[in-house]
Amino acid sequence: MTELSVKLLLDTATANVRDVVCSGECRHKSPAECAESTFLVFPYRGVYVRHVGRHDSVAESNQVVLFNKGEDYRISHPVEGGDACLSVGVAEHWLEELTPEEQMRDSDGLAFRRQRLRIDARTQALVAMLRYSLDRQVAETLEAETLTLTLIRRALGERTSHASRGSIGRQKLVDRAKLLLSSDPARRWTLSQIGTAIGVSPVYLTQVFQKVEGMPLYRYQLRLRLARALDLLSRYDDLTTLSMDLGFSSHSHFSSAFRQAYGRTPAEFRRAVRLR
Repeated sequence: MTELSVKLLLDTATANVRDVVCSGECRHKSPAECAESTFLVFPYRGVYVRHVGRHDSVAESNQVVLFNKGEDYRISHPVEGGDACLSVGVAEHWLEELTPEEQMRDSDGLAFRRQRLRIDARTQALVAMLRYSLDRQVAETLEAETLTLTLIRRALGERTSHASRGSIGRQKLVDRAKLLLSSDPARRWTLSQIGTAIGVSPVYLTQVFQKVEGMPLYRYQLRLRLARALDLLSRYDDLTTLSMDLGFSSHSHFSSAFRQAYGRTPAEFRRAVRLR
């Protein structure tokens, strides 16, 4: 696909990491593709929808998307802007050892049971750390492989992976809300605006979103903004301008939220990964 750009960041006998950027020019379902191996994809910018049979999964920065070897899928971009993801694979025997039994299908080969899992803020930060370190060649191979295995363990482990709960209808409602928020993370939405856009009352929206995603809708939007900040840190000299562009009320609000989520201020994180 011409709209796809792939940069190989790490390729060893243990791990393979690629930075995949898609312009998202095709808004409808792509032709069918088949995964050649089992791997994990961590979106860090934008949003897309993956279609596997009759199952649809919204892929954005709060999720890890799980691809099974030999499984056909299609991709669509209902929201403009395309997407960027970190695609991570490891040797199958390592992946089998890393994957909890409850996350695996009952089959002859290694296969994930679910299409996606939610990830926490520390996992998001680890995605950014791994990507920045590899892209700027500041991580030695051993360190990069260790970070990769740690990332997979955090994404699949019991402490940070949560299966979405709720009926198919509720999940689809929540997915519509996700697409709306992802279309403009910096916008200061109100509950009534979101409810009107997806056709439900604000009260019902907040109840369903909390039940399905395990967090309030406002916190979900905050996580989207902070994940976007991780991607943009290398492009902004002025962190106050970055905070305003992300929709934060002030630099102090941005810095406080960033530190609470990732354990460091934006400036400290940028220095840690040698962006400045």
